[in-house]
Amino acid sequence: MKSRFIQNGYFLLLTFVTGLFYFCFYLIALLFSFTLSFTVIGIPLVIRVLQTTTPFIQFERIQTKIYTDISTDTYDRSIKMDTSNWAQVKLVLTDRRTWSAVFWLMQKLVIGIFSLISAIIFYVMPLMLLLAPLLYRYIEMNIIFIQIDTFAKSLFVMFMGIVFTAISIKIVDCLTKKLGGYTRSMIRQLNQ
Repeated sequence: MKSRFIQNGYFLLLTFVTGLFYFCFYLIALLFSFTLSFTVIGIPLVIRVLQTTTPFIQFERIQTKIYTDISTDTYDRSIKMDTSNWAQVKLVLTDRRTWSAVFWLMQKLVIGIFSLISAIIFYVMPLMLLLAPLLYRYIEMNIIFIQIDTFAKSLFVMFMGIVFTAISIKIVDCLTKKLGGYTRSMIRQLNQ
C-alpha cells in the first residue's frame, strides 16, 4: 500500500513533466518548422515533428501500464515512407489522426498542471501536517486561521495529518486511475 502511494506520486509528477514537455515541444517545433516552411528545411522538419506522435503515444501507453496497471489498445499509426516526397508531405499534413494526436498530447499540459497541484495537496501538505510538532517553533504555521504556537496544538495538527494522509491515499489512487483513463480514451479516440 505504501509503495503504491509513492508510485502514484511518481505518476502524478511524471504526468506534469510529460505534459509540459509535449506542449513545449510541439509549440516550439511546429512554430519553428512552419516559419521555415518557405525554405527547403521547413517541410521535412514539419513531417519529422508530426511523426513523433506515434513514439510519444507509445510512451504514454507504457507509462500508464507501469504506473496505473491500466491496459490500453495498441496504437501504431506509422506513415509509410515508400511514396514520393510530395505525396508523403500531403499524406502527413492532411492526416486527421496525426493532428488529433498532437492536440491530445498538447492537452496533457492542463492535466499535468492539475496533477502537480494534486501532488502538492496530497503529498506535501500531509507531510507538513505530520511534521508540525517539529516545525511549529521555526515556521509560523496557521491552519484555518488558527496559529500553531503550542505543542498541544501541533499534536492536534499532527493527528489531522494522519487522518489526511489516510484519506489522501484513497483519493490519489482514484485520481491516478482517472488520469490513466485519459490515456485509454486518447488511444481509443485516435484508433477510430
